[in-house]
Amino acid sequence: MATTKETKTEKKTTATKKAEPKKVVKKEEKKATVAKKVVKKEVKNTEKTSAKFAVIAISGVQLKVSEGMEYEVNRLEGNKGDKLEIKEVLLISDGKDVKLGKPYIDGASVKLEITSHKKGKKIEGFTYKAKSRQRRRYGFRPSITRVLVKSI
Repeated sequence: MATTKETKTEKKTTATKKAEPKKVVKKEEKKATVAKKVVKKEVKNTEKTSAKFAVIAISGVQLKVSEGMEYEVNRLEGNKGDKLEIKEVLLISDGKDVKLGKPYIDGASVKLEITSHKKGKKIEGFTYKAKSRQRRRYGFRPSITRVLVKSI
């Protein structure tokens, strides 16, 4: 009796397997999916990179900048569209030679344009003291200025 039950279950499983249609993928479809993946990778790697860059001191931080790129820094004085000239240039590289200042390079400047002012991502903090039921939650959103580098 045991053998008949086993054969019946085997027949049922094989019958369900045969009922499912096989998915046929054409070679052209495979090539199309591969091409899409390659295109996505190429799009990701289209960032603007240039051999010419400078390191400047702006709003309390040192920032590596290159021409035509946009950066977010701490809030700067000025309105949208105003042009700034930063003379605190620490390093300039044009791909061949590097000039290093002590601390700044004489006569060097970086021209910036303010593109927008906004608030950054919220920063949250929490203080806690054990066994005294003392808890304090706080947070703030920093003011940010977006700057476009015009020339070095």
